[in-house]
Amino acid sequence: MYNTRMSRFAFLLSLAAMANAAVAAPVDIDTAAQLYQAAAIREQVRASLGSMPGHIRKLFQGNTSTPLSEPQLSAVNVAAVRAFRIDVFEAPALSAFASNLDADTLKKAEAFFSSDSGKRWVAADVGLASLSDEDADKIMNGDMAAATTPQRNVLFEKLERAERSSESTIQILLSMGTAVALGTAVGSGMDPGPVEERARKSGEASRQTLEDNMREPMRRYVAYGYRDLSDADLKHVLSFLQSTAGKQYVSAYIASLDAGFRAMGRRCGEQLGESLRELAMAQPAPEHADREPSAAAKPHP
Repeated sequence: MYNTRMSRFAFLLSLAAMANAAVAAPVDIDTAAQLYQAAAIREQVRASLGSMPGHIRKLFQGNTSTPLSEPQLSAVNVAAVRAFRIDVFEAPALSAFASNLDADTLKKAEAFFSSDSGKRWVAADVGLASLSDEDADKIMNGDMAAATTPQRNVLFEKLERAERSSESTIQILLSMGTAVALGTAVGSGMDPGPVEERARKSGEASRQTLEDNMREPMRRYVAYGYRDLSDADLKHVLSFLQSTAGKQYVSAYIASLDAGFRAMGRRCGEQLGESLRELAMAQPAPEHADREPSAAAKPHP
């Protein structure tokens, strides 16, 4: 009787393990790439890359404690142009995307993206990513808006939270900034450890405030971008995003963007660090720097 019960218990454990493995089975890269394509992630990212060199340059120009010279700022621009490319983004992005998906999420997400509402949502996201920086700023500041209703505003607020728009935007900005700083340290021959620690502490200290400040601008951004979607479309999108599969898809999407932009930021920093080191080495040595100081200049014992 004891052996029979133990055998049944072991059998049930095996079934449970098999069920858990089936639910959590990772998705391979090729399969994930099909959903990646259906969601037009490549098109969204590619549309945003043209403005990245300008953003990175502004990042360095904002550092007033150690302002960069024009040759150094030019090096920043060159490094950003070389690093922020879709081929640098895509491999780490796809890998992160696949590792955060499972078979059930993939199946339900593919069904959603094949629907008319899903296709219209993707087209709207691509349109948002293609906006000029000037128009994006106007929208987020409230200077450019689409006609709406109180009912749609409620939907837009729920969509912004379901998409985790504010959280993901801040996460990617902080990750990319840290990656640029780390890459610059490595490329310059500096110890990256203290740089990473400072960036991490600074990011964690400011994250919540940044997210709170981003919430309303991102709601305006979503409202403008989805202005051509019907109320029924918005409800269909929201229903998917609030489902278990939708939440997992959003996590995979954010992980994908985070990994890709972090890789581009690291590449940018490494190339920039090398350029800055070369510029520093090309500077002439200070006059008389290698001479023994005169007796008058020597400090008294």
